[in-house]
Amino acid sequence: MREPLDPDLIRAALVTSGQPWRAVEFHPSMGSTNSRATQVIRSWGAGGGAVSADSPRPYAAGLAPDDGPLWRVVLTDDQTGGRGRLGRSWDVPARASVAVSAIVPAPREPAWVPLLAGVALARAIGSVTAAGGLRLEARLKWPNDVLLPADGDRKVAGILCEFTEGPGVRAVVVGTGVNVDQTRDELPVETATSLRLAGADVRREDLVIAYLTELAEVLDSGPQGRAEYRSACSTIGEHVRVHLPSGGIAEGRAVRVDDSGALVVDVAGGEQPFSAGDVVHVRPRGGVAGMIGP
Repeated sequence: MREPLDPDLIRAALVTSGQPWRAVEFHPSMGSTNSRATQVIRSWGAGGGAVSADSPRPYAAGLAPDDGPLWRVVLTDDQTGGRGRLGRSWDVPARASVAVSAIVPAPREPAWVPLLAGVALARAIGSVTAAGGLRLEARLKWPNDVLLPADGDRKVAGILCEFTEGPGVRAVVVGTGVNVDQTRDELPVETATSLRLAGADVRREDLVIAYLTELAEVLDSGPQGRAEYRSACSTIGEHVRVHLPSGGIAEGRAVRVDDSGALVVDVAGGEQPFSAGDVVHVRPRGGVAGMIGP
């Protein structure tokens, strides 16, 4: 039987001295944690962001009213309307995954936020699974996927970051979904996996605490965090196909992630940076690289 999250345990570890986190808002079931976090930001000045600690469902723990909406966390046991990049849906069984959105300050280079969030999650997966006796090493696929080499480089997590403005605040909502306890039959595609399928038995509270602790640290890590991302990024050096928001496709070898967070691909005619797109790792077709479509 899958146990519900214990938000009080998470709050006690995060909303404390030495941590920037200000509140943990938990919903047994909800549509989208990112949508709720965006609502918190946009309505804060009007008094609609805070949820009373006395409210039985949902409730927020550790509220600090004078801190604004930043460094607040939205969690759910059952996300019924999860969203991924490019408008994809994300559906999982209740209590089988982590669905969390964190509100962080918008940096000068927001494109790095999902990349650094991937670093934080890779660290957390490594430390939490190691504590359980089987350390899983995660790899990062640009821009927002976390893969497990232990299960054929299948996807265990995805990150969706959304820039949002509210009264007097500019923020990024960092939405993260991690497959924790799903069986193979419960996953929507063959290319997905879970920590359980890779051999790890973890408590979801431990993963949330480790991830958000690492996220706060890595967002303030400067060049060190960027270097760690580049080291963990499995896309670099791969032959890739980039599906662009315009509908076009670029194909070539990914050579690096530049200082703006863009993926630089060696296509026909030279190197080209891509700041957005859906990346597929592919085998080269006769060494051909180039641009297709608009």
